[in-house]
Amino acid sequence: MTQLAPVAIFAFNRPNHLKRTIKHLSCNYLAKKTDIHIFCDGFKGTNEKLKVIKVRKFANKIKGFKSVKLHLREKNLGLSKNLTSGISFMLKTREKLIILEDDLLTDRYFLKYMNDSLNFYEHNDNIVSIHAYLYPIKTYNKNPFFLKGADCWGWATWKNKWKIYNENSESLLKLLISKKRIKEFNFNNSYNYTKMLKDNFKKKNDSWAIRWYASAFLKNKLTLYPPHSLIKNIGNDGSGSNTKSEKKFDITLKNKPIKIKKIIVKENKKVKKEIEDFFNLNLNFFQRIYKFFSFLNL
Repeated sequence: MTQLAPVAIFAFNRPNHLKRTIKHLSCNYLAKKTDIHIFCDGFKGTNEKLKVIKVRKFANKIKGFKSVKLHLREKNLGLSKNLTSGISFMLKTREKLIILEDDLLTDRYFLKYMNDSLNFYEHNDNIVSIHAYLYPIKTYNKNPFFLKGADCWGWATWKNKWKIYNENSESLLKLLISKKRIKEFNFNNSYNYTKMLKDNFKKKNDSWAIRWYASAFLKNKLTLYPPHSLIKNIGNDGSGSNTKSEKKFDITLKNKPIKIKKIIVKENKKVKKEIEDFFNLNLNFFQRIYKFFSFLNL
């Protein structure tokens, strides 16, 4: 059997979220054969110290996997640096890696889907990552499919593919503008990813994910998505570093295996349109007005 990819989990100060994430992951098919690495960020102030300590105490007792190794940050790096430096560290000595944050519940077949996909598409240079979350859209697509760019809620990549990651959000935005690809990047202007990127270089957010998406998108790389979501995000309760409370992204885990087989390696325009419709339908009147003027200011 091909060696399984290790899983890197990034945690900070949410012990209860991490407990649920680990509980679901430990119920995965292949869990007992999988190596787990947990990167625990340091606290920023004394008010966070107790929660960070609780996270580390829990992480030190985790069982149910082939191995568990803790990487304890002495200082607070922040979500972006903790995650990107952790991925780069892991991929110095490994060819592939599965990435989770501490607020993602996994389907029972998550690890199988990720490993099967990593092995199947390892040598295809057009595919930069594997993703496990799918928006709650009414798609009738029964097979995995591709979208341009990359994503962040339960994903995996390879050592050679991660090298395209560009931390310079300002240069990424300039490239999007010069290549006249803003509308496409924004899912036909249904979601303002460009503003996220602009806010990133203005230091209004600490999103590594928007830089990862832009890096892959500008290289015309693809990401594989599942026909149904294998990830449920429990961090949209306002507890995360870059999130606010909202339920529109909620899904129900099916715990149903996904078969990986040969499909056409190109972006699925039909599903992308369904995602655009999902973005547009989930805006109230004031959000629509705000979105209209925010696009005018790009």
